[in-house]
Amino acid sequence: MTGKPTLISFDLCPYVQRAAIVLAEKNVTFERVDIDLENKPDWFLKISPLGKVPVLQVGGETLFESAAIVEYLDETATPQLHPQDPLTRARHRAWMEVGSSILSDIWTMETTHDRTVFGNAVAALKGKFARVEAELGEGLYFAGASFTIVDAVFAPAFRYFDVFDTIADFGVFDGLPKLVKWRAALAERPSVREAVIFDYEDRLRRFLEKKGGVILDKRLAA
Repeated sequence: MTGKPTLISFDLCPYVQRAAIVLAEKNVTFERVDIDLENKPDWFLKISPLGKVPVLQVGGETLFESAAIVEYLDETATPQLHPQDPLTRARHRAWMEVGSSILSDIWTMETTHDRTVFGNAVAALKGKFARVEAELGEGLYFAGASFTIVDAVFAPAFRYFDVFDTIADFGVFDGLPKLVKWRAALAERPSVREAVIFDYEDRLRRFLEKKGGVILDKRLAA
């Protein structure tokens, strides 16, 4: 990688966080530029075909989509976070997709005004987290002792529950001791802690209040 990259971001976006985490794990110094996704500047729309963050600008080139960004980073900066074995690497990429689907369920939890839809999202999360639990070993991270891109994908998902847990216990981690251990280990990792702005939790609470969804009803707890 040549030149100091610029990460174009939005303060609450989990996909931005995964890119920031990978950059930090590789000790890549980067500039971060936040934009307002509700008032996207023209210059941003010209470089992001889907109008989404993150976007990484490096060496005069522009990359969009978090999956493409983290794959590029893993190919151009050390240490390598993907496994060397092709089959294991492919499995990790598949679990990254599971992580992305979990973020979709979390978005539904955050925004829906329909109690049934909310309940279905919570049930989907419980089922997916149970599948992840079955995949985990005894180490601190997804692959044991080594931090991988799968960890960078799941860390932002777990971070949501630092705020959700202050609202109510939705029971998504009940009976999942390995997942609870993994969540705690990721929360302590410097790259994860530093991937968000200092007042992230306050901003997330304000976002939930603005959406006014059923998640704020404490009667929905497990």
